[in-house]
Amino acid sequence: MEWSKLCGNRSYLMNFDAVIIGAGVIGAALALELSKAGFKTLNVDKNHDAGMGSTSGSCAIVRVHYSTLDGSALAYEGYFDWKNWSDYLGVEDTLGNATFIECGCLVMKTEQNGFMKKHKSICDELRIPYEEWGSKLIKEKLPIYSQDSYSPAKRIDDKDFGKSNGSLVNSGVFFPTAGYVTDPQLSAHNLKVAAEKHGARFKFGTEVTNINKKNNKVVGINTSNGDVVNAPIVINVAGPASFKINKMAGVENEMNIKTRPLRQEVVHVPQPKGFDFENNGFVVSDSDISCYVRPEHGGNILIGSEDPECDIREFVDDDDDFNREFTEQWDNQALRYAQRVPSLGIPSRKRGVVELYDASDDWIPIYDKSSLNGFYMACGTSGNQYKNATVAARMMVGLIQYCEAGNNHDEKPFKYHLTKLDRELDVGFFSRLRKINPESSNSVLG
Repeated sequence: MEWSKLCGNRSYLMNFDAVIIGAGVIGAALALELSKAGFKTLNVDKNHDAGMGSTSGSCAIVRVHYSTLDGSALAYEGYFDWKNWSDYLGVEDTLGNATFIECGCLVMKTEQNGFMKKHKSICDELRIPYEEWGSKLIKEKLPIYSQDSYSPAKRIDDKDFGKSNGSLVNSGVFFPTAGYVTDPQLSAHNLKVAAEKHGARFKFGTEVTNINKKNNKVVGINTSNGDVVNAPIVINVAGPASFKINKMAGVENEMNIKTRPLRQEVVHVPQPKGFDFENNGFVVSDSDISCYVRPEHGGNILIGSEDPECDIREFVDDDDDFNREFTEQWDNQALRYAQRVPSLGIPSRKRGVVELYDASDDWIPIYDKSSLNGFYMACGTSGNQYKNATVAARMMVGLIQYCEAGNNHDEKPFKYHLTKLDRELDVGFFSRLRKINPESSNSVLG
């Protein structure tokens, strides 16, 4: 139910058990899981509908390989929700439910990823299925691919761009439990509809202007339309604006790991003639050329960057005011992939997405409490956490209940039980107080 329909009941309107700042895919999932747990929730979002911020620009890839055991465990647990999406929601959205295409993901074995030895070890421990692919099978599945190596990734103005280093990228690891969601914004809307079924409320087109507190305890928020919303729990799920909300709450200085908005470009190009990538392709991660790709509707290929050292990371100061036009970065990504696919046509008109990541210092998200009692955060999630939205939301509910019961998560971290894996996850792994994790890829790969 929309906010406008509740205006006749001001006491209900203004008092909630929890306010969630943001209604992207994780914020909407948190609304669903908190509501199912009996919380009266309100999501406040500056956009006009769920998932209309950075979620709408997500590549929406669902994969299970991460550089850390905990990251992979969280992702594999979430995979089962996407595989059974309508069952998980328990409701049919009038706009339709999002579709998960389980096409699989091929990760090319490269020096950059240690030829996947660590990833396979993690998957063995978690019982995540995978297949070893050699040169012949890769050529059979992707006949448009060249197996020449171009590492390290270069920019197109480098004199050696496009020159093979003389070696080959001719093997990989294929993960069948992977794919992508065709419409990420719709998936967030699905979660909103499911949350509303359980009593959740949403306020769109509204910004949070203040985090209200008393005696180091959060008591609610003020909004841009003059409303004062009372709530003993406030959760920052504001995506690229999360750093501003943490500053507003006065908790940023005590965080060892912080977040910043990072500008990203995603390229859309037509699939090459002679190969139906949309229906016969799959997600591919290729650190040799520092690109990842997936099929895109309309016979297109989506190309994202794996953040090579040669590229300058463009952090922005204002998540509302940044360059939304394509730059030379688009050309670099498109032409890097053209090294792998020589028959790829590069259109004269640039198409794709320009959006922001909410990037943490080590690319591992922050799922945590704060020094302000009742103020929680699920941030630093952009780029590699879309797939984890549902399980991260359940984990956050457990964390909130644990802390609100008087437990000190900083001293004795909450343990979350992954039901599909039957495994305990130490949520302290995602602490704001952690040191830079040396196991992280320090990239969008997580």
